[in-house]
Amino acid sequence: MAQPCPDAGSTTRPGAVELPLLAAAHRPGRLYTCRYRCGDACARPVPNRSENEYFGAVLQRAISRRGALRAGAVITLAVGSTGALAACTTSPAVAPAAEVTASGLPRGLDYATVPVNNTDGITLPPGYASNVVIRWGDPVVPGAPEFDFANQTPEAQAQQFGYNNDFCGVLPLDGDRLVMFNNHEYSIEPLMFPGYDEENPTETQVRIGMAAHGLSVHVVERDPATGEMRAVLDPLNRRYTATSEFLLTGPAAGSALLQTSADPTGTRVLGTLNNCAGGVTPWGTFLSGEENFNQYFANAASVVDPAVLARAERYGITEEASERKWERFDPRFDMLAEPNEPNRFGWIVEVDPQDPTATPVKRTALGRFKHEGATTHLAADGRAVAYMGDDERFDYVYKFVSDRAMQEGGTRAAREANATLLDDGTLYVARFTGDSPAAEITGDGAVPADGAFDGAGEWIKLAAGTESFVPGMSAEEVYVFTRQAADLVGATKMDRPEDVEANPVTGRVYVALTNNTDRGTEGKAGPDEANPRTTNAHGHVLELEEDGGDAAAPAFAWRILLVCGDPDDPGTYFAGFDKSQVSPITSPDNLAFDGRGNLWISTDSGRALELPGTPAGINDGLYGVSLEGPTRGRTALFASVPNGAECCGPVVTDEFVLISPQHPGDLDGASPETPQSTWPDGPGSQPRPSVVNIWREGASGPGRIGE
Repeated sequence: MAQPCPDAGSTTRPGAVELPLLAAAHRPGRLYTCRYRCGDACARPVPNRSENEYFGAVLQRAISRRGALRAGAVITLAVGSTGALAACTTSPAVAPAAEVTASGLPRGLDYATVPVNNTDGITLPPGYASNVVIRWGDPVVPGAPEFDFANQTPEAQAQQFGYNNDFCGVLPLDGDRLVMFNNHEYSIEPLMFPGYDEENPTETQVRIGMAAHGLSVHVVERDPATGEMRAVLDPLNRRYTATSEFLLTGPAAGSALLQTSADPTGTRVLGTLNNCAGGVTPWGTFLSGEENFNQYFANAASVVDPAVLARAERYGITEEASERKWERFDPRFDMLAEPNEPNRFGWIVEVDPQDPTATPVKRTALGRFKHEGATTHLAADGRAVAYMGDDERFDYVYKFVSDRAMQEGGTRAAREANATLLDDGTLYVARFTGDSPAAEITGDGAVPADGAFDGAGEWIKLAAGTESFVPGMSAEEVYVFTRQAADLVGATKMDRPEDVEANPVTGRVYVALTNNTDRGTEGKAGPDEANPRTTNAHGHVLELEEDGGDAAAPAFAWRILLVCGDPDDPGTYFAGFDKSQVSPITSPDNLAFDGRGNLWISTDSGRALELPGTPAGINDGLYGVSLEGPTRGRTALFASVPNGAECCGPVVTDEFVLISPQHPGDLDGASPETPQSTWPDGPGSQPRPSVVNIWREGASGPGRIGE
């Protein structure tokens, strides 16, 4: 059985309605995901055991200067060259008016809400259609063999679409062709191999698992007449796996902390691991975050050096044997043989889709932690700002600001200049301060007297180039052991910060905080205004307003947009919107925006929210959220994913929506012999993680999404 996964546990709060959640030996409904994705992180000791100063201790300092930054203040926000907006205020009525349709809903969100469900398929509003673009095992590289579930080989998998696709990004090529980028976060061997022996995997199975990890770059074509999208074979197509070469660049490259016997230069790494979310840069590259890399390394508990052991434990590297047993066939996954090898993972990877010959790079200037992803936004002066979350209970929100501005245009000189934009700059971590008395943060989700969870924040410098701003740590140590650096400067402990994304229309920044049932338990940090619920099983979403509307600013205002869960639970909050008109939502994970600035949230709950009519819990999905005007806070389910699946990688455009259902069929009793889903290929087939294209059907071809 899997280890307990407390983030799926019950949420009983004083004065709140108890949600009928399951307390199981793993997330409700999930058999393997928690183990194979993150090594059952939620069931293990919290890696952040620091006693850094956090919210409550800095409250009084904040009160003395809260006037300009407290909720209700008007902060000017530049939107391109169009002027300014009144932003981040207590009342939705003062937000800029959203463009609405005849239904009164914001344009782009005027679809019929999908009921929450347990359907083994993609469920959409009336008038929408979908097709599978590419699925696990489909050929990516020209000449790749067709998928054969019963006779898979490492060589075949290295040329085929990998397992558990998460982040998806697209960039236009020409005509109706786009280049698509996908992360392959992790493998679930018990669902990939009939009769898999978890204690004794074969070398072939291990090598297939390594090849199923990584990244895919491939070309897709969209039929403008029908709306369908298909993957095609093209010279741009390629796969990167756990054994492909990556280049370490930036200020920590070459550090002794990154050197191994196989790479004494400390600059070249084999593989990328547990790639979760990512981003598309304004200069036309893709970013990918290495997340739960800790679980792949064995024998940490036998390490003798106390400094090495302490650093490993802060990143959750504690095991004797790893789950997949890769160390049996590759010594770099054995910390006794290669104590520095884990330090070469946990970075942001950048890939140039236009150059198949270029070696992808790991950008050390962006710090090392369990990166959910990185999304980029341009500051007022054109510098690149990358926002990042560290997906762990009680870990932190970060940003990086480049030294140089992005070079406009598609010239060779501009491309070369932008190719190193993320190597030089300043790395920051966030501290959040509320503006309400501590006594009003009761832990049950009750909104304080001023009507909102809100306050001020600051970005604390960690390092810039070779300069460290953390006493007792060198710059190299800050980049390689970023978590410890953030501990020392007193960053705010958050409830699993995952995607952090800037709205392209307003510039406001949104943070998905997935859940944290350890909040407020014995010996753990209690609730604060930025993380207001104890035993937070369903997560929340923060909205940040950078000072002066400039992404490079050192300070920000913030407020909570959503406190997720069952709308009938008094401890939930939807920006003040009528909760009888919202969809139940739990565990916000990935964020996206459409061209109108509407927020879209995909969820990762493992059926953690049970409601009347859904005794097994609700399937995950993609939700549209209104951010402006009288409907601000309205949250409506747009697409739900198959049984056992998580909704990943949303891309929302005027013409199509892409989602990436991951681990379909991961339910109790699942195995190749007894599959618990037959999506996407139907009865008699094995479930296969896939990318799905969604479009609106029109009278004479596809229409525009949400109109």
